[in-house]
Amino acid sequence: MAEVTDLKDFICRKFCENVGLAPDEMFGQDLSLAQVIARSQRMQNSVDLMEAFAKSSNALRKQYGIRVRLPALSLETRISQVVELFVQECQQGRAA
Repeated sequence: MAEVTDLKDFICRKFCENVGLAPDEMFGQDLSLAQVIARSQRMQNSVDLMEAFAKSSNALRKQYGIRVRLPALSLETRISQVVELFVQECQQGRAA
């Protein structure tokens, strides 16, 4: 299993790629999911956000062999909380 720091970095990088926002903007300001949607030119609604989560999850599976499923999240959820949920799911060792 990858180190927590490596997982966080990977998740952050992939999510930024999928959303189209710079890491400093998204994580430096600890945006809410609603703010991520509003600031991203690639996103129109929460369905687009769910697709970005799915792409990030698929990248985790391909890179580390870990399946991640996130619970339903409020649009007020901060991006730092989302990353923590991803890491918690990884640590539960859901092998692909």
